[in-house]
Amino acid sequence: METSEQRKQKERVIIVGVQTTEKDATFWYSLNEMEQLTETAKGEVVGTVTQKRDHPDARTYLGKGKLVELLHLVEETGADTVVFNHALTPGQTMNIQEQLDTKVIDRIQLILDIFAMRAQSKEGKLQVELAQLQYLLPRLAGQGINLSRLGGGIGTRGPGETKLETDRRHIRNQINAIRKELAKTEQHRALTRKQRKESQIFQIGLIGYTNAGKSTLLNALTEAETFEENLLFATLDPLTRQMELPTGMEVTLTDTVGFIQDLPTQLIEAFHSTLEETREVDLLLHVVDAAAENMEEHEKTVLQLLKELGMDKIPLLTVYNKKDLVQSDFFPDVFPSILISAKNAEDIEKLQDKIIEQMKEILQPYQLALLPHEGDQLVQLKRKTIVEAQTYDEEQNRYIVKGYAPAQSKWIGENKES
Repeated sequence: METSEQRKQKERVIIVGVQTTEKDATFWYSLNEMEQLTETAKGEVVGTVTQKRDHPDARTYLGKGKLVELLHLVEETGADTVVFNHALTPGQTMNIQEQLDTKVIDRIQLILDIFAMRAQSKEGKLQVELAQLQYLLPRLAGQGINLSRLGGGIGTRGPGETKLETDRRHIRNQINAIRKELAKTEQHRALTRKQRKESQIFQIGLIGYTNAGKSTLLNALTEAETFEENLLFATLDPLTRQMELPTGMEVTLTDTVGFIQDLPTQLIEAFHSTLEETREVDLLLHVVDAAAENMEEHEKTVLQLLKELGMDKIPLLTVYNKKDLVQSDFFPDVFPSILISAKNAEDIEKLQDKIIEQMKEILQPYQLALLPHEGDQLVQLKRKTIVEAQTYDEEQNRYIVKGYAPAQSKWIGENKES
């Protein structure tokens, strides 16, 4: 339970949203998500201002009357920060800030702030800082005084609670230094991916909307212990674990950062090497929170981002998670798919069977004949391929092994019965 001291330390935030015809269907859902994002960033929502308009005002996003209403609410609530549920131009941010005399940030800065809180690895911190600085740079022109007045808190924090640089020249130097550093780590990642590809290990990627349960599923499938909590963007750094299927075949499973509606372009660019980890996989598991109020919107957002990232051609299995929280009449309208609870052992076994079923459609069938002294080959086959059947031919004194293997594997090249 939250103490009064903790409440005092929280930043008091007013959320602002403009409902246009274009965003009409998802407006209230998006606004509700903004509340969750604000809480994740350790803010407390003390008020909300909304307006229906054909299009936002070019200078101040809100109309004049609504801006006055917002100013009164800021004064009444003693708000520290106003967060717009949209991307603001540098000019709009400056104009609104001058009218309100309080800190103004947009949805993108809020998401970047949360990413800065979550980053654990050196690479993750560099990627977030790069995205933050790139977003901040065009907003510094002619508003240095405004920025110095902002103080700390949401939108001004870099990774590890450091304060973001606000000197334009220093920012440019820092951006160049970070890019050089990231280029080195990207080379290392590329080499690791190449080695995985050459070893012909089947690679599976976990993707999904933030907080869908990907980390819980990774832990259940690989018996690993990774950070899992009911938080937005709990996982930021990509994590690859080895998983052994019930057949004995070894595959890799990679968990990545969760997607979200209107994921900032700056983040997609900054996390290029991280997203490459998932782009190289053979099969995607799209984890969906089946109990989420806006489940269909979550699905659409992820599928749209996959398309934008050039990953929509990768075979995909939709895993509807949190079965224990859904109505009994739940029926998926996407195939192939499976409904499970990541915390139920029987469901995990069913998912493993479903994964094998999908893998068989991707891999090539093979049939090999092995002599009794070639037992080591059988051990290798079980580790590197899906062995579906093995029988002993007494007449020929040999084992017939049938299964599925990667198209380029030596087992396909040796596909024979003699």
